[in-house]
Amino acid sequence: MPTLGLGTWQNTDPDACADAVATALDMGYRHIDTAQAYDNEESVGDGLAQSDVPREDIFLATKVWIDNLAADDVVSSTEESLDKLGVDYVDLLYVHWPAGEYDPEETLAAFDDLYDRGLIERIGISNFEPEQVATAIDATEAPIFANQIECHPLLPQADLREACADDGVEVVAYSPLARGEVFDVPEIQDVAEKHDASEAQVSLAWLLEKGVTPIPKASSEAHIRDNWEARTLELDDEDIATIDGIDRRDRQVDPDFAPW
Repeated sequence: MPTLGLGTWQNTDPDACADAVATALDMGYRHIDTAQAYDNEESVGDGLAQSDVPREDIFLATKVWIDNLAADDVVSSTEESLDKLGVDYVDLLYVHWPAGEYDPEETLAAFDDLYDRGLIERIGISNFEPEQVATAIDATEAPIFANQIECHPLLPQADLREACADDGVEVVAYSPLARGEVFDVPEIQDVAEKHDASEAQVSLAWLLEKGVTPIPKASSEAHIRDNWEARTLELDDEDIATIDGIDRRDRQVDPDFAPW
């Protein structure tokens, strides 16, 4: 899995979304993330088609929404997602939330079926707490590859990251810039000034240092490029300690059906 990707949440303008995907791929991104609930899978597919990057070089992920987590709905909705994306398979398919129609054994058996049919390369989960991660691992035959969670310097999720590491599950971070809140954090501003970097780059580099794969959403070429350059920003131990020491917790995504 490429260590930095493009998120597409809330990018619902068809042309803007397709252009962002194509721009990112042409710039060097190889990880694109979408979801049924984002209502933009067709636009993401258009962006894939616009780019000259071969499909086999792209790590493409989408997610099954909570209303589609009954076994038959998992299969039919995923087949629909593939049609919208214009692809034969996705590299990673997530359970978007452990909510709604989610039943570990029934839902994940359907994911196993998609895996066996070659329609998905990997099984993922999203917004799962440690005990739910363990249950999912027990309920599926194929490995649980990744848990996509909100994670950023204002919500470091240390315990959950450790639990995933213990279970051999990768961590993917959505909202890695805390919806822009990181730009106003003095500690991040100080580190950014020290390295002549942006606050976004510092936050993404911090996640990369933690072994987390961030997928920041961006639509303009300037923001897509700024995020991409975080890969080459090297934070020292003092920088990491400064960011680790931020005394603030701010969860951005907290629906009523969340498991915490």
